[in-house]
Amino acid sequence: MQPEGQPESRIENVRKPDSKPVKDVQHLLLNIQHVLPDDDIPWYKQRHLLLLNIFMIIPYLSSTTNGYDGSMLNGLQSMNQWQQFFNFPTGTRLGSLSNGVIFGQIVAFPIVPWLCDHTGRRFPIFLGSFLLVIGAVLQSASHNYAMFLISRMVIGFGGIIAVEASPMLVSELAYPTHRSVLVGYYNNLWYLGALSAAWITYGTYFMGPNSSWAWRIPSLLQGFFPLLQVLLVYLLPESPRYLVQQDRLDDARKVLVKYHAGGDDNSALVDYEMREIILHVTAAKTSSSKGYTEFIKTTGNRHRLFIIILVPCMMQLSGNGLVAYYLHLVLTSIGLISSPQQLRINGGLMIFNLGVSILMASLMELAGRRRLFLFSTIGMLISFVTWTILSAINQEQNFQHGSLGVGVVAMIFVYQFFYNAGLNGPPWVYVTEVLPTHLRAKGTNIMQIASTCTLIFNGYANPVAMETINWRYYIVYCCVTAAEIVIVYFFFPETKSRSLEEVAVIFDGEEAFGENEL
Repeated sequence: MQPEGQPESRIENVRKPDSKPVKDVQHLLLNIQHVLPDDDIPWYKQRHLLLLNIFMIIPYLSSTTNGYDGSMLNGLQSMNQWQQFFNFPTGTRLGSLSNGVIFGQIVAFPIVPWLCDHTGRRFPIFLGSFLLVIGAVLQSASHNYAMFLISRMVIGFGGIIAVEASPMLVSELAYPTHRSVLVGYYNNLWYLGALSAAWITYGTYFMGPNSSWAWRIPSLLQGFFPLLQVLLVYLLPESPRYLVQQDRLDDARKVLVKYHAGGDDNSALVDYEMREIILHVTAAKTSSSKGYTEFIKTTGNRHRLFIIILVPCMMQLSGNGLVAYYLHLVLTSIGLISSPQQLRINGGLMIFNLGVSILMASLMELAGRRRLFLFSTIGMLISFVTWTILSAINQEQNFQHGSLGVGVVAMIFVYQFFYNAGLNGPPWVYVTEVLPTHLRAKGTNIMQIASTCTLIFNGYANPVAMETINWRYYIVYCCVTAAEIVIVYFFFPETKSRSLEEVAVIFDGEEAFGENEL
């Protein structure tokens, strides 16, 4: 909304006096370091930064809810009570339950970018979380297969609205030197939800062989984290970049002064951030139609499009789908068929994943995004090849040697270590960095659409293939992971130690700031 008394051209008329046009790209890349406060006080002793970073937990819960869903469905598949109630679903019938969330996401895709661009980042989180609470209640009350499937569609519809807005808010609101770690933690909190669901389903399993509450309680508790978001999301300030897009410059500056400068209205950092955001948004407004066709108009945007499609494919088509949604089938394929045993392995894996992912995200700014992608894909390939060989030998020997089954479980943990290193935290950091402000909502939507397409494949192909060809199916993922190594090496530039606006220089050069002066 245009503030009263402010001309439409206000954003376009901002200039720094006595400056020259931007011609030196390296000058741009170094500026942010020159305006950071020169003090040795750690962030956790500065009230404004401590408060801001604590607030980030609220959008993180969108990822936590997402993780809860995947792990809960894994746990329910290992429950005799759930299997009996829904008449032992297999193949495409089981795949439909996994993809029920995806069906809901497909319906939401057309409206999510509009919500983020026109209502800000906070309202979509509120709306999506509210719908998730409704979906969880319906899921727990299901009395047949159809109702359970519909409830999962509602969960998917609300979930994708919250999931797309949440990392954007974290990325656009975070303190510049904290952004990569904070956004990296976003996807890591997936495992907090997965861990919660794994041990909740393990505990409710012992409620009795005929008790439907064994699966209804975990289903209902899926609404707990979204409920917290509904109640708390408006404690967070709105994204200053969204506010600048709406020409609410004073509001944007107030957010930055309060949370980045601790109330110092003369902060050089805030001046720099405001100038950089304004110039970047201005360039976008004067040269962009802001439609999806913008992604194919320039070389830089085509490069971005390639990355935001490839990254979610890597996240979902590297074999992790077998662990995330079909661990039950993987463990059964190596002779581990006891329900309590499978539930314990699932719970232990989630604890391991949470610890590793937080550790690796903390090292992201030191290691860089590209290096972590390469470390991850190479490690996954080695562990997946070993996993495949052990599974093949185990099946050929009719599961007579328990040590081979233990070896497969060990390789699952090793694989997850490498997956978490590069394909859990870094993807959301990387995608939000490579996308400029005016394309971030649409680009995130494209990322989710690509992710959905791969999830649909996983949802139907994985259970059918695992039941039909068992360990041989792993060979497909070995080949895919090998191709990912080549793609990362040649097409993924490094983006660390740069502000969101400075990353644009990597893709667009001097055109990132148009003809404006800095």
